[in-house]
Amino acid sequence: MRRKYYLEDRSLEDARARFAAALERAGGLALPPPERVPLAEARGRVTAAPVYAAISAPHYHAAAMDGIAVRAALTEGATEAAPRRLALGPEAVWVDTGDPMPAGADAVIMAEHVQPINEATVEIAAAVAPWQHVRPLGEDIVATELVLPEGHALRPADLGALAAAGHAAVEVRRRPRVAIIPTGTELVPVEAAQGVRAGEIVEFNSLILAGLVEEWGGAAARLPPVPDRRELLRAAVEAALAEHEVVVVNAGSSAGSEDYTAAVLAELGEVVVHGVAIRPGHPVILAVAAGKPTLGLPGYPVSAALTAELFLRPLVYRLQGLAAPARPQVTAVMSRKLLSPLGEDEFVRVALGRVDGRLVATPLTRGAGVVMSLVRADGLAHIPRFSEGLHAGEEVRVELVRDPSEVEGTLVAIGSHDLALDLLGGHMRRHAPHTRLSSANVGSLGGLMALRRGDAHLAGTHLLDEATGAYNRPFVERLLPGEEIVLVHLAYRDQGFILPPGNPRGLGELRDLLAPGVRLANRQKGSGTRVLLDYHLKLQGLDPAAIAGYEREEFTHMAVAAAIMSGAADVGLGILAAARALGLAFVPLFQERYDLAVPRRHWESERLAPLRQTLADPDYRAAVAALGGYDVSRMGEEL
Repeated sequence: MRRKYYLEDRSLEDARARFAAALERAGGLALPPPERVPLAEARGRVTAAPVYAAISAPHYHAAAMDGIAVRAALTEGATEAAPRRLALGPEAVWVDTGDPMPAGADAVIMAEHVQPINEATVEIAAAVAPWQHVRPLGEDIVATELVLPEGHALRPADLGALAAAGHAAVEVRRRPRVAIIPTGTELVPVEAAQGVRAGEIVEFNSLILAGLVEEWGGAAARLPPVPDRRELLRAAVEAALAEHEVVVVNAGSSAGSEDYTAAVLAELGEVVVHGVAIRPGHPVILAVAAGKPTLGLPGYPVSAALTAELFLRPLVYRLQGLAAPARPQVTAVMSRKLLSPLGEDEFVRVALGRVDGRLVATPLTRGAGVVMSLVRADGLAHIPRFSEGLHAGEEVRVELVRDPSEVEGTLVAIGSHDLALDLLGGHMRRHAPHTRLSSANVGSLGGLMALRRGDAHLAGTHLLDEATGAYNRPFVERLLPGEEIVLVHLAYRDQGFILPPGNPRGLGELRDLLAPGVRLANRQKGSGTRVLLDYHLKLQGLDPAAIAGYEREEFTHMAVAAAIMSGAADVGLGILAAARALGLAFVPLFQERYDLAVPRRHWESERLAPLRQTLADPDYRAAVAALGGYDVSRMGEEL
């Protein structure tokens, strides 16, 4: 009968200390044996022993300039007023840079300071000192001297020094071999992704984990997925332990009926920790089996990546004899309030951008299964265990996961989602490779409020004012009365019903939303699409409360389209481009104006020059028009 495992709630510090102590006792931190590799393959590897010079560099006295090699004593007294003549052969020899010095010569006179008189004689107008313009034997490296110590990570310059010292190969520590075992009967290989069926999951965590291991200097082995059968998992772990220094089991680390990782690792060794008070990643397992570190990482991709950072990264470096390098940290201000559960260290992925001199951190989606938050993240904000969260405007330390120069070149867009914005960043980089667009989808009202707080450079907005029927300007005037805002036109776009292929229910007008059995996928409050829907429902006297699904909220047009495609809803209001992207039907109902609201100080700044160039770029306009449902004829106009 299967033993029941209960998740612990150990602090991060306690979990790390227990795991390290258990590995020390078991000898699980012993360095892998060394290996000898050619210099051409050695960059990034770590020296396994001190390396001493086999030869000197240079290994002979060498001319450091083109000119004549002479005995310095023969040049004494030479001046422009009293030049000295030297006989070629016995007193002077022409040499090129790098040539061995002739016997008896101890200096070189540069060619431009030598005046040939005839084929046998040259004249000089200044004396030289002994060893002037000469590289003496061993000037750089002397045979037997230490070139590199043990435990040194080899850089390109180090490889050159080793070659100069006479080495064609070097003894390095073998890369720690890390086996990654995905588990789950539902997993299918990425090669079958386009034919995936309901209930099946494309296995991609091992790609992420293996990439991280290799980035940290390890050698990763992605093993085949193991179905949810205890005996199969045990066999896979035993085989991996025989060939690798570290074994990682991905998924099955919780306490569900088909979560066998803890039980298997307990049979093969000692489960040191099962459950750490962190979010995401609580059900992580830290174990020792066959004297080796063995980890059970949660199956959700964000949880897997975070627990790998916290527990696997230090191991991979330690098994190379190195300390994990500290990542750069910055201080940023939170763009909105962030609640966090007491009792857990939470790590929130954030997008960063400098606005008006402040580095602003915008939290990304916190779901443990949202792999795109890994893609979009610039850094990790750590909310300590006994904090209830952070207030908007509060400072937070952020550990960077992206190059700092990219963060400094980021334009921050917060507001309404549009597929044209998804294209904007890539086209901007054609004009300015250092520029990046960070886009957060919080709705049109949320974007204007972000401008009000000074958290963004621009906001996408398509808000229809019920009182005037005008777009955007009334809201800008009400919400940002003291700010000079430029409304830059992006496009007119079609809004309408996104429907299953063929529109099987024959929906074609707003009142059809009230038909029996029709389920709506709505947009969130504050979004321009929600405002548009509510405006027209009111005009036609239709009661939102009578619409099934009216309270269901999605945050992007693509999320609405995905709900229709999956069968979770029958209809949603959105743009043609989203329907077309997923092969869905579309019935146009309205045309609306989508603008970029930009404070003038930003719009006219050098930082936004790539944006201005892109909006005037015919290639970008054509790419947006090709999405379908866009009129770009006035793109870039200040309205």
